[in-house]
Amino acid sequence: MVTFICYPKCTTCKKAQQWLEDNGIEYTLRNIKEENPTADELRAWHAKSGQPLKKFFNTSGLLYKSMELKTKLSHMSEEEMYALLATDGMLVKRPLILTEDTVLIGFKEAQWAEVFCK
Repeated sequence: MVTFICYPKCTTCKKAQQWLEDNGIEYTLRNIKEENPTADELRAWHAKSGQPLKKFFNTSGLLYKSMELKTKLSHMSEEEMYALLATDGMLVKRPLILTEDTVLIGFKEAQWAEVFCK
């Protein structure tokens, strides 16, 4: 089962969704703005992703910039970061792909093809 977590107004998310459809990949869509990830979900996704937790932050987002997180994240514990990410889905990098085996952060077509087009 594939879960596609996105913000429907995001152009990158739209491109990613089109890629999934073009490649015949069935998925369940989750709107990150309406259904914000919990700290526990983020903890599990982070562990499965193999990526640094900072990769889960939407660094190009207005909220990230207005909160000046670029300078604040380095002084935060992982637990503080999980709690912060769980406050607002717009802080979370998107799209996210969740499968049984992996978590993909952002849309990188080559990476997605490696996972889905074996």
